[in-house]
Amino acid sequence: MLRSTDHQKVFLMKRENISSGSTWEPIIGYSRAVKVGPHVAVSGTTGTGADGKLVGQGDPEAQTLQALSNLETALSRAGASLKHVVRTRLFVTQIDQWEKIARAHGQYFGEIRPATTLVEVKRLIDPDMLIEIEADAIITEE
Repeated sequence: MLRSTDHQKVFLMKRENISSGSTWEPIIGYSRAVKVGPHVAVSGTTGTGADGKLVGQGDPEAQTLQALSNLETALSRAGASLKHVVRTRLFVTQIDQWEKIARAHGQYFGEIRPATTLVEVKRLIDPDMLIEIEADAIITEE
């Protein structure tokens, strides 16, 4: 049960917006990640490289690995790591490729095992993008 002082602390947590430096962030009005207290929410992340170009065109596993690497970078900028991830959501354009995507996800989360959802979507913002991943993390004590 929350005491009144605990309830007040929830509303006094600082919000920190974490940017990836993407030109799209100010145009669309979003942040790569948002940290409030111990909670970190990472926006949908695709398989784009540091140069802004898509990695692994036509290869869902390569795109998944790059998206997860990008997600890991965003978490790090927020003071979190993959071990803090409690949920991932994977949006894929070709559900029949789920095993390749799942194998890549397992390379990053095989030991951590967050709650995960994998769903097929009609398309992503770029027709060559095969996957987009978002994540929620809670920074806990070691």
